[in-house]
Amino acid sequence: MSAPSSVQLSIVIPVYNEEANLPVLFARLYPVLDGIGRTYEVIFTNDGSADRSMDLLRAQHAARPDVTRVIDFNTNYGQHMAIMAAFERVRGEVIVTLDADLQNPPEEIPKLLAKMDAGHDYVGGFRLNRQDSLFRTYASRIINLVREKTTSIEMTDQGCMLRAYSRAIIDAIVRSGAINTFIPALAYSFSGNPAEVGVKHEERHAGVSNYSFYGLIRLNFDLITGFSIAPLQYFTMFAGLSSLGSFALVVLLLVRRFVFNLDRETFGVFTLLAIVLFLLSVAMIGIGLIGEYVGRTYQVVRARQRYHVREILGS
Repeated sequence: MSAPSSVQLSIVIPVYNEEANLPVLFARLYPVLDGIGRTYEVIFTNDGSADRSMDLLRAQHAARPDVTRVIDFNTNYGQHMAIMAAFERVRGEVIVTLDADLQNPPEEIPKLLAKMDAGHDYVGGFRLNRQDSLFRTYASRIINLVREKTTSIEMTDQGCMLRAYSRAIIDAIVRSGAINTFIPALAYSFSGNPAEVGVKHEERHAGVSNYSFYGLIRLNFDLITGFSIAPLQYFTMFAGLSSLGSFALVVLLLVRRFVFNLDRETFGVFTLLAIVLFLLSVAMIGIGLIGEYVGRTYQVVRARQRYHVREILGS
């Protein structure tokens, strides 16, 4: 990794089909950064956008080449891989991640910087007065609860991308070589003095969220399995209890049939079939969990290139 330069602040923004939001983002972001009084750079990663996002980023680079850098992926690799590509190229001593949809206002960046100046090495934002749908809000709370019970990671709002990191944390993330991971959680695991701060949350300026419900489920499954073996432990306990329950059920059926001479009509192949199907379903759940962990190991071992950069604008 290159040695730190005179850049004090790096802003990292993944972009995927945000042509309607980018002009407003430019108009709001750069005045905020100009007023902070620190040397800065803004790194956009175009994550294979199918609209005019790259054209707008190219024009912004031409307008502010001194502080604007653009990484252009050849196709869509996902938000967190777009952030990782920027992390590998940042020059700032403090790095702030920000979404391009303006739901986390760029005007809130100074709040995170103030916390970092107080001595913290990682500051996470949590959304105040969320403007998402009730379903999305409560689903997020449930997922947060599951994450708290299965990992040691303590985050009030894991879905908020407005976060600040010290250079040491970013270097540790890059050195980790993580493939499928949740960056805020990975940063938390490396942090020695994390903190959180409440930030405003606005309605999306234009367009719809690029995260589908399926995408959110995958993201949080990555979070749980990437930072804990608790699912395997819970499954082992559940499988043990299920085996004991099945054995007790078999004993009960035998006693009712041969001691009390009951259940002549229902005892037999259908009862045994029900028990077998139950145990089979438990086994399949276990195979799925084990497969997830083995798959992660396989992805790391094969060391395949994580993404392909088509073009970089800026030094």
